[in-house]
Amino acid sequence: MGILEGKNILVTGLTMNTSIAYAVADIAQREGANVVVSSAGRAVSLARRVAGRLNPVPPVIELDVTDAAHLEALPGVLAEYFTGGLDGVVHSIAYANPETALGGKFLETGWDDVAQSLHVSAYSLKSLTMAVKPLLNRGAGIVGLTFDATVAWPTYDWMGVSKAALESTSRYLARYLGPEGIRSNIVAAGPIDSVAKKAIPGANTFNDIWAARAPLGWDASDGTATARAVVALLSDWFPATTGEIVHVDGGLHATGA
Repeated sequence: MGILEGKNILVTGLTMNTSIAYAVADIAQREGANVVVSSAGRAVSLARRVAGRLNPVPPVIELDVTDAAHLEALPGVLAEYFTGGLDGVVHSIAYANPETALGGKFLETGWDDVAQSLHVSAYSLKSLTMAVKPLLNRGAGIVGLTFDATVAWPTYDWMGVSKAALESTSRYLARYLGPEGIRSNIVAAGPIDSVAKKAIPGANTFNDIWAARAPLGWDASDGTATARAVVALLSDWFPATTGEIVHVDGGLHATGA
């Protein structure tokens, strides 16, 4: 039996097979979970093709976490695929306009673009969690993904601010949902060569930083280590862990400049 045997898991933010969401869905299914994946907008049709590579092929639903109607309908949509409630949610969603909010434009970015990034990348952790809360079983796990927001990275700009907000949001979810047995944690991954990373101007700089400084080394082409951490946090192996940030970055966060 796998560590997620029989658990019902929603994995959001699937785009390509290079995405962390894809690796999480793959490993979660191999660990026995029933998985539904989501994507949004024009990426939905692509996500359905990509999900066809998984075995079994999970259902793919459309979910725009900034759309109140989508969030309101979500419990009913998930009930079509899951019986016995929901045991885990993976928040693998983030966006900042690469033309205005990334790439060294921090001081010029207007509020509308900042607000969009905060809504999609941080507030959505709370709104998504609350949307599915009626389905969450005691012991359920919420897991979000970040890129260490304790420092200012080159070119990351307002996405870095949004990730800091995401990390804080997870801690508050841990505080308020803990009495109901619901855990909220974050995995801080090193750079992964995904579609999201490619949208960040100058993001290859991160690969150079990790190549030089990560004590364990780092393979930016492989999201498996990150996905395993997510799956572990969804499982019953961390029953008393909440409000935590688990670093899966080859140890770089522990090194000096």
